[in-house]
Amino acid sequence: MIIDAWAQHPTLRHLQDPIFDSLRRWTKTPAPSSELPVSATVAMMDAAQVDLSLISAWEAPGKTMISNDEVAQFVHQAPNRLLGIGSVDISRPMAAVREIRRCVNELGFKGIRVLPWLWGVPPTDRRFYPVYTACAEMGVPFCTQIGHTGPLMPSEVGRPIYLDQVALDFPELKIVGGHIGYPWTEEAIAIATKHENVFIDTSAYTANRYPSALVEFMRGHGRSKVLFGTNYPMIPAEKALEDLDQLALDDESLALFLAGNAQRVFELTWNG
Repeated sequence: MIIDAWAQHPTLRHLQDPIFDSLRRWTKTPAPSSELPVSATVAMMDAAQVDLSLISAWEAPGKTMISNDEVAQFVHQAPNRLLGIGSVDISRPMAAVREIRRCVNELGFKGIRVLPWLWGVPPTDRRFYPVYTACAEMGVPFCTQIGHTGPLMPSEVGRPIYLDQVALDFPELKIVGGHIGYPWTEEAIAIATKHENVFIDTSAYTANRYPSALVEFMRGHGRSKVLFGTNYPMIPAEKALEDLDQLALDDESLALFLAGNAQRVFELTWNG
């Protein structure tokens, strides 16, 4: 079984947003001009034998790039393959708390994701704390990005060390840091090792680009701490999984990485 812990089924306005111009220069792909059907995302998953993808909303200051209701609609079209991750506007704390409760109770979402670099503040900022409280109360993980940003925004807010204070303040909250924390991957490993409920996902990186420290962590005491992710559509799952055998993970570590850890952290069942 394979579970993608960080993906998007993007809206056209998300794909065309100028904030991603730098990523398009890297991938040498133009901005799309038409909406992507859910069937295309499912076909991408099929090509890589991915069973489930956790697809997220994107809430940014002053704009909604992928709304929670749009994510719910996408999930409705492929309910056995897609699961929702919500997002909220941290500048409106009470509305954010209400929306988290709606995401979990009414939309059936499995977590909430907010990206510090979009807001220009670290995850220790006071505006995040109502989100942590609501996620802990609802029993769903808080998902975020750690490491540098591809978009031309300051990266410092993605330092994994900020999550140390969050985990101390909310020890019961599950925290999933995506994008492996590079260039501070060893810092991410230290935080995940220190705190029972802090995890790392590998989204935005192909297997042949994982730092050696992360691979050693996955082979050893961190085998229960790392989740597979793609950041699709930036990286299709088939590309992300290329050269997976080069990691030399044993059968148990591989099964935990590809699905078992995500199943446990997000409390997932699959009826595909």
